Formats: sequence, C-alpha cells, structure tokens
Amino acid sequence: MSIALVIMITGALVGASCAIVGTFLVLRRMSMMGDAISHSVLLGIVAVFFFTGSRSPILAVLGAGAVGLLTVSLVELIYRTGRVKEDAAIGLVFPALFSIGVILVSRFPSAVHIDVDHVLYGEITFVAFDRLTLFGVDAGYRSFWLLGAMTIVNALFVLLFFKELKLATFDRGFAAALGFAPTVIHYALMALVSATTVVAFDSVGAILVVAMLIVPAAAAYLLTDRLLVMLGLAVAIGSGSAIGGYWLARWIDGSIAAAMAVVAGVVFVACFLFAPRHGLVARYVQLFTVRRAFARSLLLSHLRLHPGGVSMETIGERFLWSRRMTSNVVTAAVQDGLVTDSPARRLTLTKLGSVQAQQVPGH
Repeated sequence: MSIALVIMITGALVGASCAIVGTFLVLRRMSMMGDAISHSVLLGIVAVFFFTGSRSPILAVLGAGAVGLLTVSLVELIYRTGRVKEDAAIGLVFPALFSIGVILVSRFPSAVHIDVDHVLYGEITFVAFDRLTLFGVDAGYRSFWLLGAMTIVNALFVLLFFKELKLATFDRGFAAALGFAPTVIHYALMALVSATTVVAFDSVGAILVVAMLIVPAAAAYLLTDRLLVMLGLAVAIGSGSAIGGYWLARWIDGSIAAAMAVVAGVVFVACFLFAPRHGLVARYVQLFTVRRAFARSLLLSHLRLHPGGVSMETIGERFLWSRRMTSNVVTAAVQDGLVTDSPARRLTLTKLGSVQAQQVPGH
C-alpha cells in the first residue's frame, strides 16, 4: 500500500471518529469542551509514560480518559459555584492542565519521547512507518488498528445508546424523568471524546484534532435538522476533508494535518454561506422575500382603502420608503397584474389585486 493511501485512510479515520462524538458536542453547545479535552489529555499521556515508562496505547488512552473526565469534573465544579460562567470555567481549567503537560514534556525530554512541536501539530506523514507488532508478528499499520477500533467503538456507542443520547442532548430533564441517567451518558460521551483525542493524537496533534471534532459537525449542523443525517454528513465531511487536505498539502507543499483542517474550514464556510435552509445566502433570500411580500401587502391594503387611486410619491411618503424601493414594489405589483398604473400616474387595484387585498390579515 502506498504511503499516500495510508495517510489518506488514516486522515479519513481521524475525521470519522472525531465527527461521531463531535456531533453531540456541537448539539450540546460544548464545542469549547472538546477544545479543552483535546489539550488537557496531554497531561494524561505524559503522566502515564513518566510514571510507568510504558508506551502502551491502552495505558495512554486510560490516562488521557482519566484527565479528560477530570477536566469535565473541574469545569462543572467551578461552574456550579455560580461565580463564573461555563466558558470562563473551561478557560481556567484546560490551560492549567495543558501547561502542566507541556512542562513535563519540556522538563523531562529523556523520559518522555514527545516534543512540543509533535504535541501541537502532529505529523501524519510518519503513520506509514509505524507498524503494529503482535506476538512478534507484523499486524499492519498501527494507525489503522487504533483509529479503526476507535471509530467502531464510537459508532457502536451511538447506535446502542442513540435514544438515550438523543433525549439527554435535546431534553436533559425529560431524559432524567424517564430514568435514562443523563449524567452517566454525559460522562460516557466525555470519556469517548478523551479516548478519541488521544488515539488521534499522533496523527493530527492536540490543536488540529479540535478541527476534526468540531468543524465537520458544525458544517453538517447547517445542512440538516435530522440527527442521523447530521451524523452521516459530519462523518462524510470529516473524512472528505482529510482526503482533500492531503492533496492540498501536496499541491502547496505544506503541512498535511494543517491542510486537512483548512479544507474542513473551507467546507464549513461554504455551508455557512450556501446551505439550502440555514446558509447566509438562503437567509438573506428568505428575508428579502418576506420583506417584499410584506411591502406588497401594505401597498394592496393602502390602495384598497383609496379606490380613487394613489400616486407613487404618496405611497413612498406614507410608508417611509425610498424612491427605489417604492418603484421596485410598484413595478413588481404591476407585472403580476395586481396594480394598474394609469397615464395620470395614479395607482389602482385590478380585480386580482382587490381579491388579494381582501386576503391580507387585518383587512
């Protein structure tokens, strides 16, 4: 298998595994918590290696998961005091834990085989040279096994507890009333976020994993109102961004992991602007359509009260419209056969216009 294909598959698995749990972070308005966990888990990884000397991925996941849950617990503990808001509590906790991890990395370089650049940026290029050996047998690429297993675990968690996750996400109180233990679901989800972060750590680094956790899910959120569809779109966007990022990096001869994040950002911007229902352009078109319909209703109602006709200047003065807006509204009404513009420049309703004027609410 070529190095390029290994990198793209690894990136796609990172995007898929992060997107699954990231979808619920976005829906729960906990995007910053994903940022916090992705940074603070460094302390768990370094602490496990420092105290045990083991580079076992299982121990690393356990250590990272423990620190991830510690992050969530500390944030909630500070937030429940009522003295600071949740975003401020996140800003207090994760820089402290992340800084301790960075200090350990830089202070004990002989004991911890991770440097600061690797922590922040990662290097997905080297995944093709990292093989997994089981009982002396080469089992293939380590990234495939770890990220593939993490993707399967995340998918199974969502499938098995989909109803509970959905209720706890959209109506925590109702979920508790039904006995679904939303707190347990919450901490289980945070544990999976922590595990996903540390498994993806070697591929994309602490900073760039945030892009895969949040950006694909945020883009999918703009495209649909259905949870299952959102999950599918988030996975597709995350995986597709990873593959597209690889080719962008080859084109510009730049960082592959950073290019993956850039492509994901470009996809989000495209969705933000052009999403069919929630995009900026669609919202502008909807607003323009509503304003035009409202202006037409005002025009028809006013002409109905003045059967003798009204001049365009009077219309503009009556509704404080500019000359351009008055002309546009009247021209559209004339073209639709609702208003007649007489040679004396007096506007009157046609039969069709009278019928529609009677249907305007309040008249």
